[in-house]
Amino acid sequence: MNEGIHVVLAPEVVTTIFGIAITNTLITSWAVILVLAVVAIVIGRKPQLIPSRFQTLLEWLFGFVYDYIAETLESRELARTFFPYLTTMFLFVFTSNLLEFTPGIGSVGFFHGTEFTPLLRSVNTDLNVTLMLAILAFLVIEVTGVVVIGFWRYGGKFINVRHGVIAFFVGIIELFSELARIVSFSFRLFGNIFAGEVLIIVVTHFIPYIGPVPVMTFELFVGFVQAAIFSLLTLFFIKLAVSEPH
Repeated sequence: MNEGIHVVLAPEVVTTIFGIAITNTLITSWAVILVLAVVAIVIGRKPQLIPSRFQTLLEWLFGFVYDYIAETLESRELARTFFPYLTTMFLFVFTSNLLEFTPGIGSVGFFHGTEFTPLLRSVNTDLNVTLMLAILAFLVIEVTGVVVIGFWRYGGKFINVRHGVIAFFVGIIELFSELARIVSFSFRLFGNIFAGEVLIIVVTHFIPYIGPVPVMTFELFVGFVQAAIFSLLTLFFIKLAVSEPH
Protein backbone atom coordinates (compact mmCIF):
# COMPACT_ATOMS: atom_id res chain seq x y z
CA MET A 1 0.00 0.00 0.00
CA ASN A 2 1.32 3.43 -0.93
CA GLU A 3 1.99 5.85 1.89
CA GLY A 4 0.08 9.11 1.93
CA ILE A 5 1.55 12.53 1.36
CA HIS A 6 3.33 13.75 4.50
CA VAL A 7 3.87 17.52 4.85
CA VAL A 8 5.52 18.99 7.95
CA LEU A 9 5.02 22.71 8.53
CA ALA A 10 7.62 23.26 11.26
CA PRO A 11 11.32 22.46 10.73
CA GLU A 12 12.51 19.21 12.33
CA VAL A 13 15.02 19.25 15.19
CA VAL A 14 18.13 17.26 14.23
CA THR A 15 20.01 17.61 17.51
CA THR A 16 20.57 19.97 20.43
CA ILE A 17 23.76 21.74 21.49
CA PHE A 18 23.87 23.14 25.04
CA GLY A 19 20.08 22.99 25.08
CA ILE A 20 19.76 24.90 21.78
CA ALA A 21 17.72 23.09 19.13
CA ILE A 22 19.55 22.63 15.82
CA THR A 23 16.96 22.28 13.06
CA ASN A 24 17.46 21.02 9.52
CA THR A 25 16.71 24.48 8.11
CA LEU A 26 19.45 25.95 10.32
CA ILE A 27 21.95 23.40 9.01
CA THR A 28 20.92 24.22 5.44
CA SER A 29 21.34 27.95 6.11
CA TRP A 30 24.90 27.25 7.29
CA ALA A 31 25.46 25.35 4.04
CA VAL A 32 24.14 28.33 2.05
CA ILE A 33 26.50 30.71 3.86
CA LEU A 34 29.42 28.34 3.25
CA VAL A 35 28.59 28.07 -0.47
CA LEU A 36 28.36 31.85 -0.85
CA ALA A 37 31.63 32.35 1.05
CA VAL A 38 33.49 29.79 -1.09
CA VAL A 39 32.12 31.25 -4.33
CA ALA A 40 33.05 34.79 -3.23
CA ILE A 41 36.60 33.70 -2.35
CA VAL A 42 37.08 31.80 -5.62
CA ILE A 43 35.69 34.60 -7.80
CA GLY A 44 37.41 37.48 -5.99
CA ARG A 45 40.73 35.76 -5.36
CA LYS A 46 42.58 36.88 -8.49
CA PRO A 47 40.85 39.70 -10.36
CA GLN A 48 42.61 40.41 -13.63
CA LEU A 49 43.56 43.84 -14.95
CA ILE A 50 42.43 42.65 -18.37
CA PRO A 51 39.24 40.84 -17.37
CA SER A 52 38.09 37.55 -18.83
CA ARG A 53 34.61 37.20 -20.29
CA PHE A 54 33.30 35.81 -17.03
CA GLN A 55 34.84 38.64 -14.99
CA THR A 56 33.46 41.16 -17.48
CA LEU A 57 29.99 39.66 -17.09
CA LEU A 58 30.21 39.85 -13.29
CA GLU A 59 31.47 43.42 -13.37
CA TRP A 60 28.64 44.39 -15.71
CA LEU A 61 26.02 42.71 -13.50
CA PHE A 62 27.27 44.31 -10.31
CA GLY A 63 27.70 47.66 -12.05
CA PHE A 64 24.12 47.48 -13.35
CA VAL A 65 22.74 46.68 -9.89
CA TYR A 66 24.85 49.41 -8.25
CA ASP A 67 23.72 52.03 -10.79
CA TYR A 68 20.09 50.99 -10.32
CA ILE A 69 20.36 51.38 -6.54
CA ALA A 70 22.08 54.76 -6.93
CA GLU A 71 19.40 55.93 -9.36
CA THR A 72 16.58 54.78 -7.06
CA LEU A 73 18.05 56.37 -3.93
CA GLU A 74 19.29 59.40 -5.90
CA SER A 75 22.60 59.15 -4.08
CA ARG A 76 25.74 57.22 -4.89
CA GLU A 77 26.83 57.56 -1.27
CA LEU A 78 23.69 55.76 -0.09
CA ALA A 79 24.18 53.23 -2.88
CA ARG A 80 27.68 52.41 -1.57
CA THR A 81 26.16 51.93 1.89
CA PHE A 82 23.29 49.65 0.90
CA PHE A 83 24.69 47.81 -2.13
CA PRO A 84 26.44 45.12 0.00
CA TYR A 85 23.35 44.54 2.15
CA LEU A 86 20.85 44.36 -0.70
CA THR A 87 22.97 42.11 -2.90
CA THR A 88 23.83 39.83 0.02
CA MET A 89 20.14 39.57 0.90
CA PHE A 90 19.27 38.67 -2.68
CA LEU A 91 22.06 36.10 -2.98
CA PHE A 92 21.20 34.46 0.33
CA VAL A 93 17.48 34.14 -0.45
CA PHE A 94 18.04 33.02 -4.04
CA THR A 95 20.75 30.50 -3.14
CA SER A 96 18.53 29.14 -0.39
CA ASN A 97 15.72 28.70 -2.90
CA LEU A 98 18.11 27.17 -5.40
CA LEU A 99 19.41 24.59 -2.92
CA GLU A 100 15.86 23.34 -2.49
CA PHE A 101 16.35 21.34 -5.70
CA THR A 102 19.78 19.96 -4.82
CA PRO A 103 19.81 16.14 -4.56
CA GLY A 104 19.73 15.14 -0.90
CA ILE A 105 17.61 18.06 0.31
CA GLY A 106 14.70 16.43 2.07
CA SER A 107 15.73 12.87 1.16
CA VAL A 108 18.91 12.33 3.20
CA GLY A 109 18.33 11.87 6.91
CA PHE A 110 17.68 9.35 9.63
CA PHE A 111 14.80 7.65 11.41
CA HIS A 112 13.49 8.36 14.88
CA GLY A 113 11.64 5.11 15.37
CA THR A 114 9.31 5.01 12.37
CA GLU A 115 9.47 8.75 11.67
CA PHE A 116 11.95 10.01 9.08
CA THR A 117 13.80 13.25 9.83
CA PRO A 118 15.59 14.89 6.86
CA LEU A 119 19.03 16.28 7.62
CA LEU A 120 18.55 19.24 5.27
CA ARG A 121 15.46 21.26 4.38
CA SER A 122 14.81 24.32 2.25
CA VAL A 123 15.70 27.37 4.35
CA ASN A 124 12.78 29.61 3.43
CA THR A 125 10.18 26.98 4.35
CA ASP A 126 11.01 27.92 7.95
CA LEU A 127 8.95 30.90 9.09
CA ASN A 128 11.60 31.71 11.69
CA VAL A 129 14.10 32.44 8.90
CA THR A 130 11.80 34.61 6.80
CA LEU A 131 10.60 36.44 9.91
CA MET A 132 14.19 37.22 10.94
CA LEU A 133 14.99 38.46 7.43
CA ALA A 134 11.88 40.67 7.58
CA ILE A 135 12.80 42.07 11.01
CA LEU A 136 16.33 42.81 9.79
CA ALA A 137 14.97 44.64 6.72
CA PHE A 138 12.53 46.56 8.94
CA LEU A 139 15.32 47.68 11.28
CA VAL A 140 17.54 48.74 8.36
CA ILE A 141 14.71 50.80 6.88
CA GLU A 142 13.73 52.53 10.12
CA VAL A 143 17.28 53.22 11.31
CA THR A 144 18.15 54.62 7.88
CA GLY A 145 15.21 57.01 7.99
CA VAL A 146 16.22 58.25 11.45
CA VAL A 147 19.91 58.65 10.51
CA VAL A 148 19.36 60.37 7.16
CA ILE A 149 16.58 62.87 7.92
CA GLY A 150 16.71 62.98 11.72
CA PHE A 151 14.70 61.42 14.52
CA TRP A 152 12.07 64.16 14.91
CA ARG A 153 11.47 64.72 11.22
CA TYR A 154 11.23 60.99 10.56
CA GLY A 155 8.97 60.47 13.56
CA GLY A 156 6.82 63.33 12.26
CA LYS A 157 5.74 61.08 9.40
CA PHE A 158 3.83 58.95 11.89
CA ILE A 159 3.01 61.24 14.84
CA ASN A 160 1.71 64.45 13.33
CA VAL A 161 -0.22 66.67 15.74
CA ARG A 162 0.54 70.03 14.15
CA HIS A 163 -1.44 69.73 10.92
CA GLY A 164 -4.89 68.77 12.09
CA VAL A 165 -6.86 65.64 12.95
CA ILE A 166 -6.74 64.16 9.46
CA ALA A 167 -2.94 64.42 9.29
CA PHE A 168 -2.75 62.76 12.73
CA PHE A 169 -4.82 59.75 11.66
CA VAL A 170 -2.96 59.50 8.36
CA GLY A 171 0.27 59.31 10.33
CA ILE A 172 -1.14 56.55 12.56
CA ILE A 173 -2.14 54.58 9.45
CA GLU A 174 1.38 55.03 8.11
CA LEU A 175 2.78 53.74 11.40
CA PHE A 176 0.67 50.58 11.24
CA SER A 177 1.63 50.07 7.60
CA GLU A 178 5.30 50.23 8.60
CA LEU A 179 4.79 47.52 11.22
CA ALA A 180 2.72 45.43 8.80
CA ARG A 181 5.75 45.13 6.54
CA ILE A 182 7.24 42.58 8.94
CA VAL A 183 4.23 40.33 8.40
CA SER A 184 4.00 40.88 4.65
CA PHE A 185 7.75 40.40 4.08
CA SER A 186 7.97 37.19 6.09
CA PHE A 187 4.74 35.51 5.02
CA ARG A 188 5.13 36.37 1.33
CA LEU A 189 8.49 34.64 1.09
CA PHE A 190 7.55 31.75 3.38
CA GLY A 191 4.19 31.16 1.71
CA ASN A 192 5.48 31.08 -1.85
CA ILE A 193 8.44 28.79 -1.14
CA PHE A 194 6.53 26.44 1.17
CA ALA A 195 3.63 26.21 -1.29
CA GLY A 196 6.09 25.37 -4.07
CA GLU A 197 7.63 22.60 -1.98
CA VAL A 198 4.21 21.12 -1.21
CA LEU A 199 3.26 21.30 -4.89
CA ILE A 200 6.39 19.38 -5.87
CA ILE A 201 5.64 16.72 -3.23
CA VAL A 202 2.08 16.31 -4.52
CA VAL A 203 3.12 16.12 -8.17
CA THR A 204 5.91 13.66 -7.33
CA HIS A 205 3.42 11.46 -5.49
CA PHE A 206 0.93 11.28 -8.37
CA ILE A 207 3.20 11.70 -11.43
CA PRO A 208 6.70 10.55 -10.46
CA TYR A 209 9.85 10.99 -12.61
CA ILE A 210 8.32 13.21 -15.34
CA GLY A 211 5.73 15.39 -13.59
CA PRO A 212 8.06 17.21 -11.17
CA VAL A 213 10.41 18.49 -13.92
CA PRO A 214 8.25 21.38 -15.26
CA VAL A 215 7.10 22.21 -11.72
CA MET A 216 10.71 22.42 -10.49
CA THR A 217 11.62 24.62 -13.46
CA PHE A 218 8.77 26.96 -12.59
CA GLU A 219 9.76 26.96 -8.91
CA LEU A 220 13.31 27.96 -9.86
CA PHE A 221 11.82 31.01 -11.56
CA VAL A 222 9.61 31.66 -8.52
CA GLY A 223 12.65 31.41 -6.23
CA PHE A 224 14.49 34.03 -8.30
CA VAL A 225 11.45 36.32 -8.39
CA GLN A 226 10.89 36.07 -4.63
CA ALA A 227 14.53 36.92 -3.92
CA ALA A 228 14.33 39.89 -6.29
CA ILE A 229 11.03 41.09 -4.81
CA PHE A 230 12.39 40.91 -1.25
CA SER A 231 15.46 42.97 -2.16
CA LEU A 232 13.59 45.46 -4.37
CA LEU A 233 10.89 46.12 -1.79
CA THR A 234 13.58 46.73 0.81
CA LEU A 235 15.25 49.18 -1.58
CA PHE A 236 12.00 51.05 -2.31
CA PHE A 237 11.10 51.26 1.38
CA ILE A 238 14.56 52.65 2.12
CA LYS A 239 13.86 55.26 -0.55
CA LEU A 240 10.58 56.18 1.17
CA ALA A 241 12.32 56.32 4.54
CA VAL A 242 14.93 58.83 3.39
CA SER A 243 12.40 61.02 1.56
CA GLU A 244 11.47 64.26 3.26
CA PRO A 245 8.02 64.22 4.95
CA HIS A 246 5.34 66.24 3.18
